[in-house]
Formats: sequence, structure tokens, C-alpha cells
Amino acid sequence: MAHHPRILTTASGTAVPKFGLGCAPLGNMFRARSDEQVEAVLEAAWEAGVRHFDTAPHYGLGLSERRLGRFLATKPRSEFVISTKVGRLLREDPAWDGRSTDPEGFAVPAQLRRSWDFSQHGVRRGLEDSLERLGMDRVDILYLHDPEHSGDSRAVHEGMTALSRMRDEGVVTFVGAGSMDPGTLISAVETGLADIVMVANRYTLLDQGAVPGLAAACRRHGTLMVAAAVFNSGLLARSPAKGATFDYQVASEDVLARARSIESVCVAHGVELPAAAVQYPLLDPAVAGVVVGADSPDQIRQNLTRFGAAIPDALWDDLDQQGLVPRTGR
Repeated sequence: MAHHPRILTTASGTAVPKFGLGCAPLGNMFRARSDEQVEAVLEAAWEAGVRHFDTAPHYGLGLSERRLGRFLATKPRSEFVISTKVGRLLREDPAWDGRSTDPEGFAVPAQLRRSWDFSQHGVRRGLEDSLERLGMDRVDILYLHDPEHSGDSRAVHEGMTALSRMRDEGVVTFVGAGSMDPGTLISAVETGLADIVMVANRYTLLDQGAVPGLAAACRRHGTLMVAAAVFNSGLLARSPAKGATFDYQVASEDVLARARSIESVCVAHGVELPAAAVQYPLLDPAVAGVVVGADSPDQIRQNLTRFGAAIPDALWDDLDQQGLVPRTGR
């Protein structure tokens, strides 16, 4: 059995909160947002008690980290938990034409480009750059970000080895990997070096790709999970409607029909579909928390209400018995 604690407590004595704010929207994901709009979302999150923030250099070519860092500079460092990611170094793009925007879905100028690097040097340099953008001297959790997309078969092993050394040196408190690919996360867990992994889109009411393989590996090694993108990019955030997105594409009729079936069971128990979506991963004791994005102060408050909504145990049993959503974590 592994050495990792079941409850992760940061250097300042703060346990990793069960609800976190996903900060990709702060980097202008899919559309531009003003500094004022971002500030309003962060202020609403803080006022509502959110103390767990997840970002990455990838989000808006560093814009998310800079905006989040400016906001958190006004808050006591001991009161929040922050995670960021390594693997994509940001470098000036000499070929930038002065006009074009980022081709990877963020509404920002493409004057920087991403360069894959999971080597010891690359991981250290990535954290140094992130700390500079954040205006901080440390982060609580550091993840390898999508190592499977780098084309380097050694990325997970090299990257986790580098992260574990930085953890041993006290540069970061907890280390792991973040990805939509359960196989990649299993590889990270099987190194025996990961405290926590972030699984995106694969531990949801509609997609249990993280079960049983990743969940079993985490139990074996004492590794915790954080579930991100629990709404599968939109479909589960409201009553399922034609044209809604699932995994960043328009949902198929089959997926839409399954979402509606799940919703009908939720309604029969007096529960909103999004409330069930945000709480479902937490049935598994290996899931330390969920991370949810928000685009407005209202969305922050709405998501926290959903997170705190009472859900009868019978709802999970009904979903399981009807073959719609397996009851996990038992």
C-alpha cells in the first residue's frame, strides 16, 4: 500500500477542498472576457467560500495564470489551494503575424507558442515560468498536463520522476497528472509517485471511462483523484437540449437520449440533473474533489448550490439498477 495520505493537507495546513474553480475560462476559452468580468467571477467565488483554484499555462497562453495570480495576491496565501500544470512551455513565436489568435481555442493573440517538454529541465522551467506569471513562490499541486499528446513515450515516467524530486525538495506539496485519457493517468499512478490525478470528462454521469481501471489503480496506490469537466463540456449543466455540447462537440442523438433518461430519474427524486452531475464523482472515496468552471458570478453561486443540494441515496441506486449510471466507490 502506498505512502500517500488519504486526506491531502498542504504546507500551510489546508486540506484540498472538495469544490474547486476550473480557471480555463479565465484564459478566454472559446471567447474573450474582460479583466473586469474575470475579476467579478473570482470575487464571487471567494465570497462564496471557494478556496481551490486550478489553472495551467495552456489556458490562454498564460493569461489564466496571470489573472488568477493578480486576484490571489490580495488573499492570505494560507487560505487557498492552487494547482497548475507543466509540459507545455510557452515561447515567443517569431513567425507571429501580429494579428492571428491562438489556434487551440483561446481568444488571445498567438504571439506565444506551446512547446512540449516533460524532461527534468522542462518541468522545472515550466514551474518557474508559472510561478512568475502567478506572482507566487510555490503551488500546492502540480500536474503533468496531457503528456499523451506530446508524442514522447517517456513523458509520463520522466515527468513524474521530475515532479517527485521537486516534491522531495519542497518546491511543491503534491504531484500527479491531468488528462482526459484514463490510460495516461493509470501510467502516472503506476509509477507509484503520484499523490493525486485530475481526470477530465471521464468520471461523469455520462462517461465512466475512469472506472474501473483508473479507480482500481488509485485504490492500489493510495492515490486520490480530482474530477474535472463533470458537465462533459455543457450537456449536463442544464436540461439536455438538441445542440448541447458533449466533450466539446454537438451531442449525438444517442448521448442526448441517455442524458434525458438520467434526467428523468433525477426529476423523479426531486433533484436537478446538474446537481447530480457535480456530486456523482464524490460517491467514490478516492475522489478528493471536483473542479467546475464558471463564466459569471451567478454560475458560481448556482454551482455551489448544486454542490450542496441534498441527494437521496435512492437516486444513485435507481440510476444503477436501470443500467444508466453505475454506482461507484463501494
